[in-house]
Amino acid sequence: MNNIKLIFLTLVISFSFSLNVNSKPVPASFADLAEKLMPSVVNISTTTTVVTNTNPFPFQFPPGSPFEDMFKEFGTPQERQSAALGSGFIIDEKGIVVTNNHVIQDADDIIVRVNGDQEFKAKVLGADPLMDIAVLQLETDEKFIPVAFGNSDKARIGDWVLAIGNPFGLGGTVTAGIISARNRSIGLSRYEDFIQTDASINSGNSGGPLFDMEGNVIGINTAILGRNGSIGIGFSIPSNSAQIVIKQLIEFGETKRGWLGVRIQDVTKEIAEVEKLDKARGALVASVAENSPSEKAGIQAGDIILEFNGEKINQMKELPAIVARTEVGKKVEVKIWRDKKEIIKDVILGRLETSDDFKISKNQETEKQNNEEIIESLRIAVRQLTKEDIKNRNLPNQTTGLVITKIANNSPVANSIELNNIIIEAQKKKIRSADDLRKITNEVLNSNQKTVLLAIYNNQNQRRYIGVKLD
Repeated sequence: MNNIKLIFLTLVISFSFSLNVNSKPVPASFADLAEKLMPSVVNISTTTTVVTNTNPFPFQFPPGSPFEDMFKEFGTPQERQSAALGSGFIIDEKGIVVTNNHVIQDADDIIVRVNGDQEFKAKVLGADPLMDIAVLQLETDEKFIPVAFGNSDKARIGDWVLAIGNPFGLGGTVTAGIISARNRSIGLSRYEDFIQTDASINSGNSGGPLFDMEGNVIGINTAILGRNGSIGIGFSIPSNSAQIVIKQLIEFGETKRGWLGVRIQDVTKEIAEVEKLDKARGALVASVAENSPSEKAGIQAGDIILEFNGEKINQMKELPAIVARTEVGKKVEVKIWRDKKEIIKDVILGRLETSDDFKISKNQETEKQNNEEIIESLRIAVRQLTKEDIKNRNLPNQTTGLVITKIANNSPVANSIELNNIIIEAQKKKIRSADDLRKITNEVLNSNQKTVLLAIYNNQNQRRYIGVKLD
């Protein structure tokens, strides 16, 4: 009996030892790690001048009208200051700070607070809207404590992570959680390969770091799901992708992304069967841009790209990110599936930012921004919903409405509606134009009720009703 007990005890000890050697222990406390990292995490506040038109009427009075002088003041553009908060982190002792582009976009002044009490003005070294990254330089000769980047490719689902930031202006806030998922795409930008985490991330955490247990930055916190705050689903830009962009922004003040010159789509099971491909994988070339690197290399519409520069393409969405981070001018080997067999094409990459594709895309984005209109009663900016929006978001074909492009901090919808939500109804009447929304909200303002009922599509394309108290 004693021998049996001895053997059993030995097995238990061996098993326990195996667990301690082969797995990372649950941390008893994050205090030491947080204390070490907090001096490198900064709070960012910005001010932006917003020009609005106070005219409550959706038209102009004709010259000479007796009402022209009476309501002249309403047609005068008014300027006001809009403030925003965000987070960031120091990557160089000379005061180079990384944050999100949307934190500092269009800002007139940027103030960075270090250690909760030191304030410095900052200038933008470079910004990249496509990956939502910006690099700042603190305007001081002081030395700072930087943090290092880790290898985000080694981050695994279930690993512990720490987020530090400035949620709701509460600087120096530390939250912990795990990596919930990898390779997430949520439709915010062209290049998405987000790390998903359940570490609490809220408004104001944008641009802050996601740390591993070694104290290395493996992600830049950039987005959350949920209207009013964290619901345990936050998204971070992986450090390996971010570092390439950050390096270019510091060196050149702009990005230099690789360009292949193809429009691609998913390879479905049906397409794979027709093409005699073993399974649905790769990226199907829908069209090839004229005079592009792909056309010069002999890639054709109908080809399926299986590998790029030695990296397998399992899903279509992987290809743009891999191409973008590849050096401009590099000769790369592209493995494609054509006529039911693999062939190799050598492509010399161009630069995305100088391509016609990029210029057209940028012009379209500028055109959208120029078409923004202010809804003063809600203190938001909107643009018309387009057919492209409907297609990209898989909305019903007959959908009409307005896409929200800006929300003032003091807007009555600030805590209930997010950017890119779509207003489709007000007071249960369809919204087809900004004038429709202005008319309805002005009617509500002039009534005793003061509350308008809006129907929206949120960023998950869920239809919701929101009651908004106007003031």
